[in-house]
Amino acid sequence: MIARALHLPARPAESFFLWGPRQVGKSSLLSATYPDARTVDLLRTDESTRYLREPSLLRDELRDAPAGTLVVVDEVQKVPALLDEVHWLIEKRGLCFALCGSSARKVRRGHANLLGGRAVRHELFGFVSHELGEQFDLVRMVNHGTLPRHYLHDRPAKRLQAYVDDYLKEEIAAEALVRNVPAFAGFLRAAAIGDTEMVNYQNIARECGVSSVTAKEHYSILEDTLLGRYVPAFTARPKRRAILAPKFYFADVGVVNHLTKRSALAPGSELFGKALENVVLHELRAYRSYRERPWDIAYWRLASGIEVDFVLGDAEVAIEVKSTTAVATQHLNGLGEFATEYPEVRRRICVCLEPRRRLLVSGIEVLPVPEFFRQLWAGTIA
Repeated sequence: MIARALHLPARPAESFFLWGPRQVGKSSLLSATYPDARTVDLLRTDESTRYLREPSLLRDELRDAPAGTLVVVDEVQKVPALLDEVHWLIEKRGLCFALCGSSARKVRRGHANLLGGRAVRHELFGFVSHELGEQFDLVRMVNHGTLPRHYLHDRPAKRLQAYVDDYLKEEIAAEALVRNVPAFAGFLRAAAIGDTEMVNYQNIARECGVSSVTAKEHYSILEDTLLGRYVPAFTARPKRRAILAPKFYFADVGVVNHLTKRSALAPGSELFGKALENVVLHELRAYRSYRERPWDIAYWRLASGIEVDFVLGDAEVAIEVKSTTAVATQHLNGLGEFATEYPEVRRRICVCLEPRRRLLVSGIEVLPVPEFFRQLWAGTIA
């Protein structure tokens, strides 16, 4: 088993939620970290049905558990009412819970405070370069995605198809998140085509034959089921008119490739560049979460179209991602303009496919993807 970069406490002193997309490895991580914990697996239909009918069964089944006992509840979003029992068992019995799930939507609707701060929150992402070590292959990750079963498989196409089908069937249809599942499936494809781009709800709605309000709600479902995330525009102290609309990125580029029917992506191509941008954000978000870094991730774009892919913190680091083996002046216009707008920027980095790092006269750093990832996980980027 590949060791994950998320370090859960060996002996939890407090309860916690572990969120992550489907098949990201949450159950495997919990099983490996807590092999002796008592487990409630709500993925089993018989189990979830019992607790749906009578949530108080959990209290009876744990009546003899001593204080401090760790209980793992897998797929907790399937029975949100169970959190009332969990809450009581934490408060009255001193039990500790590891609550695992892939969607906070139903949990939030029924329990807006998520145990009122009594449980900390962790998130597990797909594989990152730091975890894979010598098994890290950029071209494979760009094409296969980061979910463990897909990255490690030589031909993940059928698994990706099953992943999307299961998502529509088990997350969307079974949980009744939308009324029209075929329409949502069409939206899913349209949203994947727009991966890494600014969101225009009206355009998406027109493509899918739904209202812009419905399109916006569908994006919120992707967020709640952890299939994607917004990246906001960086607008602090603007001197020139900046774009305000957010961008949207899917959590796994392999899913994007499948939904958009992309063939094998070759380094240097435009689509490889879009996919690479997704992978770089994946690493940034995973690092920030696992290492508990406080900085925000945004993008910057002027009304003229000049853009920087990622801005970390309060204009501390600006990052441009280019799928090229020869970075030229035209690739660096965004980073140049960003320094004009925010002269306090500490580092400006072009992440690319060049074989070696370079430092330009302008102060811009040209970093190969593996070197950028190495510095990121060493804690020296930001």
